[in-house]
Amino acid sequence: MATDASSSPVAASARRILDANAYLTLATADAAGRPWATPVWFAVRDLREFVWVSRPTRRHSDNIAARAEVAMTVFDSTTPVGDATAVFAEALAEPVPNDALDEALAVYNARCAATGLRPWAIGSVTGAAPHRLFHAIASQVWVLDEREDRVPVF
Repeated sequence: MATDASSSPVAASARRILDANAYLTLATADAAGRPWATPVWFAVRDLREFVWVSRPTRRHSDNIAARAEVAMTVFDSTTPVGDATAVFAEALAEPVPNDALDEALAVYNARCAATGLRPWAIGSVTGAAPHRLFHAIASQVWVLDEREDRVPVF
């Protein structure tokens, strides 16, 4: 892994794609291996940590509880055929642990603020609240290049 993934041209391309798009497609599988894909509104830190809010009772959340391995794709679905750019990632996902909630929520809320959305209070993702903050820590991230090949970011 590169020591500073954010300084390469490939990383800059990944950052542009991630900043320009609000949703990522989260691919999960249940304990039996049945796949499920869903869009989630997200924020990202250091091109490695992807953060979103979800209800723990949703299918993708249940799948993460059973199997932490996920795949993610971020792309602009309005791009004409042949002009596509995308970010792909493999990661491990989980509800954000209590000792990391403040930092992860700050990342999420920074994206909320940048897009004009209200910030989430810590009480909105803890205790009896119906939502939880989830994150996925990427082990591999790629960018789709002009030949439609995946190029590693790190």
